Amino acid sequence: MLNFTLSPAQEAVAAQAGQHKVFLEGPAGSGKTTAGTAWLRRLLAAVPAERVLVLTPQRTLDAPYRAVAQSTDLPPGGRVTLATFGGLARRMIDLFWPLVAAEAGFAHPHGRPIFLTLETAQYYMTRIVTPLIEEQGYFDSVTLNRNRLCSQIIDNLNKAAMVGFPYTEIATRLKGAWIGESAQGIIYEQAQTCATRFRRYCLEHNLLDFSLQMEIFSTLLWHEPLCRTYLQTQYRHLVVDNVEEDTPVAHDILYNWLPETDSALLIYDQNAGYRAFLGADPISASTLRDLCDHHVTFTDSWVTSPAIESLNAAFEKVLQEETPPPLRQPLPLRFELHRYHPQMLDWVADEIASLVRDGTPPGEIVVIAPFLSDALRFSLSHRLKQRAVPVRSHRPSRALRDEPVAQALLTLAALAHPDWGIVPTRYDAAYALVQAIGEMDLIRAQLLVDILYRVQENRPRLQPFEGLKPEVQSRITYLLGGRYEGLREWLDQYITGDPTPLDHFLARLFGELLSQPGYGFYRQTDAGHITAMLIESIRKFRSIVEQAEPDTIAGRAYVQMVHDGVVAAQYLRPWQAQEENAVLLAPAYTFLLYNRPVEVQFWLNVGSGGWWERLYQPLTHPYVLSRRWPMGQPWDDTQEVAARNDTLLRLIQGLLHRCRRTIYLGISELGEGGFEQSGPLLKALQRILRHAQADSGRDH
Repeated sequence: MLNFTLSPAQEAVAAQAGQHKVFLEGPAGSGKTTAGTAWLRRLLAAVPAERVLVLTPQRTLDAPYRAVAQSTDLPPGGRVTLATFGGLARRMIDLFWPLVAAEAGFAHPHGRPIFLTLETAQYYMTRIVTPLIEEQGYFDSVTLNRNRLCSQIIDNLNKAAMVGFPYTEIATRLKGAWIGESAQGIIYEQAQTCATRFRRYCLEHNLLDFSLQMEIFSTLLWHEPLCRTYLQTQYRHLVVDNVEEDTPVAHDILYNWLPETDSALLIYDQNAGYRAFLGADPISASTLRDLCDHHVTFTDSWVTSPAIESLNAAFEKVLQEETPPPLRQPLPLRFELHRYHPQMLDWVADEIASLVRDGTPPGEIVVIAPFLSDALRFSLSHRLKQRAVPVRSHRPSRALRDEPVAQALLTLAALAHPDWGIVPTRYDAAYALVQAIGEMDLIRAQLLVDILYRVQENRPRLQPFEGLKPEVQSRITYLLGGRYEGLREWLDQYITGDPTPLDHFLARLFGELLSQPGYGFYRQTDAGHITAMLIESIRKFRSIVEQAEPDTIAGRAYVQMVHDGVVAAQYLRPWQAQEENAVLLAPAYTFLLYNRPVEVQFWLNVGSGGWWERLYQPLTHPYVLSRRWPMGQPWDDTQEVAARNDTLLRLIQGLLHRCRRTIYLGISELGEGGFEQSGPLLKALQRILRHAQADSGRDH
């Protein structure tokens, strides 16, 4: 049974479940979601579960409601539906496809829809973009790799669908806001051409990427009486959390849906909207307040201390270029100045180890950076492990292909399918042996590969261990040589048999060999998780490609696609699959959307401009492609600086609202790349510290 200790304000909200429509808002940490889960429990005790729909902007945010829905003490009956608007759109398209397929312009309306994942959308977008780059010189002035080019074109299509304007207006909107060199207009037109050709290809082959799913749902299905009546009849009670992180089109649908419901709870996080780069629109969300019977505001924090609240108030004034209020509390800051970046990382690791020794649970410590590079993640993880501190990381932008385990598996897949013509490099082959064979080091693996890895007629193959000279065998050791031979014989036996789908092959390789004693994945939980994610990624890719292109060898296409860096393969390790009582390393926005408070936060690279700057996106613009920006109005430096300041303020307030005790500041004069750091966050902190010193002097 799930027990909740409710405040009077939370109890008052929960008591209205099933009877009223309530708009609940407040800062992070004020108990809104706890009130929402209590509302859901009361609701499920009074109405059939199948009449309840819980909506969140992303799946990770529905965990508290999922726990309630799965509680064993609820009345028997149906199941609560937990979904995102994207997931809801897909379900409705699948259910009502015959009603809209022809009207939407699909070439084969009597065929089934093929729903693309992010990976397969990038796969097909690359097939559109590559000939234009190689044959017509598209994007020749843009210094981005191909997968990022494709991602930004897909992002433009998604923005159009989620904001609610025709995708054919993308270039017009971007050019209308641009005030720089005219050559950029050509880039926008080229991006528009790619988007148009991709959409045409999707319609010709019954492919539905996320943008097309949302567009069909919002412009066709929602206005189709049969679909709309089905939704409004099926779901009489709505719970919508983090509504500020959803998109204008989602808010439009809710605006029409709410009057038809029997009850609803909408939860709005003040000063949030962290998913603006994905189309989030807090202003649009706030318009839903007027459709609710009651408007409730929570103000008291269940998380922050008075000292954190005082620091929050100081940041708000400083970032708005105003004088901070008197600091009534000692600043909850700890820091030490360092010259070099590695010195700062040593200090961070020492402080974390000290906190853990003094009784702070590792799971109550988070290390945050504006960007979490592979080098930074490895350096800090290594330091913490040396100090016997458990550590985990979560970085959505990290591709599965960047995981050494996944790299090794895909290399072995290429070796097991020599007819594919995919030839791993010698380094990749050696590294695969390091991962696959227990106790194998890179030097011995490289020696094996230099002698035994052969490529004939573009077909890679491993040769037998017995082909080595006795002195080389002794150097490798017969133990490792035997394990190498076991791997080679397994691959050879597979090659002589009938090929299987790539996901089936990897499942066999893992179960029959790599997870066995003497091999690299034996009793390695992380390796098992990554293998499972890779298999799931391949399975979904194969199911889509085989429907759309029956003659394509899906496994070869997947390995080649990942090898070329086309796809992100973003199958994220679930939060719950990791060790919870471990220090978390994460980018700032990832931690915010995790939506969980901690005792202590470490902010790394405080002097970095990354806390304030936007990512370089030459093919798109999150603010121009929004409902807030008038079409044709130029976007100049004034708007850019204002947007960055507002974003930084929201980011800092979000972090502080999720910290109970202390902020540790990682400051080094020279950053990770060796350059001096003096970004806006560091300058704001310096102003606050000077103000605190002045207040202290006046007190004395």
